[in-house]
Amino acid sequence: MYHEPVLLKESIEGLHINPEGIYVDVTYGGGGHSGEILKHLSTGSLIAFDQDQDALKNKPDDERVVLINQNFRYMRNFLKLYKADPVDGILADLGVSSHQFDTAERGFSLRFEGDLDLRMNQRKDLTAAKIINSYSPAKLKEILIQYGELKNAGRIVSKIETARSENEIKTTAQIKEILKPLVPPNQENKFLARVFQALRIEVNDELGALKDFLEQCPDMLKSGGRLVVITYHSLEDRLVKNFIKAGNFEGEVEKDFYGNIQSVFRPVNKKPLIPTEEEIKRNNRARSAKLRIAEKI
Repeated sequence: MYHEPVLLKESIEGLHINPEGIYVDVTYGGGGHSGEILKHLSTGSLIAFDQDQDALKNKPDDERVVLINQNFRYMRNFLKLYKADPVDGILADLGVSSHQFDTAERGFSLRFEGDLDLRMNQRKDLTAAKIINSYSPAKLKEILIQYGELKNAGRIVSKIETARSENEIKTTAQIKEILKPLVPPNQENKFLARVFQALRIEVNDELGALKDFLEQCPDMLKSGGRLVVITYHSLEDRLVKNFIKAGNFEGEVEKDFYGNIQSVFRPVNKKPLIPTEEEIKRNNRARSAKLRIAEKI
């Protein structure tokens, strides 16, 4: 296991585990959440997903576990293949694993110099460098606004355009240097984190994959089954919140004749659970985490 799982106690309690049930961890990573689920299972089983090949090294020697090296947007196909649906609970811990952050050459962390890569699935072709060097200015601006929520996207693109016309931009250090003049006072990390977030979401089609996954959850869960999702930024959280509330991503509620909300899910916690100060001190990655729990009606 190579990281401390975020909101571990709260997410395991949220799953409300039946020791004989079938559970799915769609973001296996270092196996932290999965390991804890297994402690609560007797004859039950766990099906886990991770698109990162490095995660396969963390598979425990336990016949109750199947670990599938695929993006969680294909969850339905594999649960059908293994004749495992419907399941008792599904857990997703979104975002970047600590291992990905700590592997310098993959370019996820601002702390290290690395390639502008940002692929969670290293078999994919699209990298952050390809986006930076080949996307049109209009397309670049669009992803910086949409996925990074950056107000000065036009100026960022202008700097990138000038730099890439002289030399190919290949590393995290180059992009930091190019954007240095645009960094607001005392906000270097926050500003650059948003630029990297926008690139990462585009490289991995993170929001598209999340929507595909959420749309499959109602069919894949048993009645009374639990969906537990940990998000790290407002774009993810909004999709999860709206889907739980209304069964769509716009959050537009449909009501029946009696005024009851037509949704497959009942939120277990009205407001998202967030980490304690103590957990954030222990694990800085937890600082922006929000946990939402829903039960299939």
